[in-house]
Amino acid sequence: MPTSQARVPTTSGAKYMTQLCKHWSHRLEVEYNETTGRIAFDGDRRCVLHATPDALEMEVETATDEQLARTQDTVINHLKRFAFREDLGEVEWRRLE
Repeated sequence: MPTSQARVPTTSGAKYMTQLCKHWSHRLEVEYNETTGRIAFDGDRRCVLHATPDALEMEVETATDEQLARTQDTVINHLKRFAFREDLGEVEWRRLE
């Protein structure tokens, strides 16, 4: 399955992770705690979030390359909306396979 990772430097990683998880929990299967979150968009798409003191780390896994690109964009667009007071810069996704 196509998989990619990104690391966004921020001291608000836990806050943004929680916001993302709460946002999608109304209609998707979501699990999260203080440092880790998992969002199941559907059977073939998921996002795992990990908050550290200085970053938000994200991993997206999907069934196809098209889904991967679309899911990456969705996650980043929502993240940037929640982080509107902070310039997160350009997010670089690194392909794992």
